[in-house]
Amino acid sequence: MSNDATAGPAGSGTGAEPGPGAGSGRHFEPDLRAMTRITLRPIASPMPLGFCTVAIASVMTGCLQLGVLGPADRRAVALCVLPAFALQLLVSVLAFGARDVIAATLMGTFAGSWLAYALVMGSGAHGGPRVLGIFNLAFLCFGALMAAVTRPKRALWLVLVVSLPRWVATGLGGLTGTPWLTHTAGALGILVALVATYAAFALMLEDMRSEEVLPIGRSGPAHHAVHGDLAVQLRNIERQAGVRRTL
Repeated sequence: MSNDATAGPAGSGTGAEPGPGAGSGRHFEPDLRAMTRITLRPIASPMPLGFCTVAIASVMTGCLQLGVLGPADRRAVALCVLPAFALQLLVSVLAFGARDVIAATLMGTFAGSWLAYALVMGSGAHGGPRVLGIFNLAFLCFGALMAAVTRPKRALWLVLVVSLPRWVATGLGGLTGTPWLTHTAGALGILVALVATYAAFALMLEDMRSEEVLPIGRSGPAHHAVHGDLAVQLRNIERQAGVRRTL
């Protein structure tokens, strides 16, 4: 139905004339666009929690791969890693609410990977290392795609770049059973933990002091989102998910 069919002509001295259907008792709503308000709810950044979770879980799995923890400790490691699923899932949900689809997708996928690892290792399922090897190689493909779009978010990008070779070593080590690949994956896991810890610490300092203290390396849209004015934050908001009618 066109606009002319739902509203009478404007600009007459006596006000708007009744539109079609007025005599039959039908009620037509006025144009609601002028009365629409979009409310944004500020939240604390969940990313330090996400990076801290990555760091702690990576230390636990890395120590198991390096041999610091023995095969008999696999179930205990799995139980320690299991809470990482819940924490990173929480980070993902909050990141979706903060309109950051990249961080939300990455953290949600990390949450799923920790859950898969904890269930397989904790249950002692037959063929677990080989299955996790294939899982890590599949996760590698996802990580490569994410790394291609996260470069402006340098903290996320750096964690991904360091994680990529770890997933390669973990996947191949699980499939082949080669000890040196497993040990390499463990060492890379410790490196991932160090990078994630730095990112979490830098973001927390930035939040506490309302300025960048340690370099994060944001660029492009990520830089404008933090350092731009309010008009930049609200640009095209009417076309974003949750406001537009369809995803």
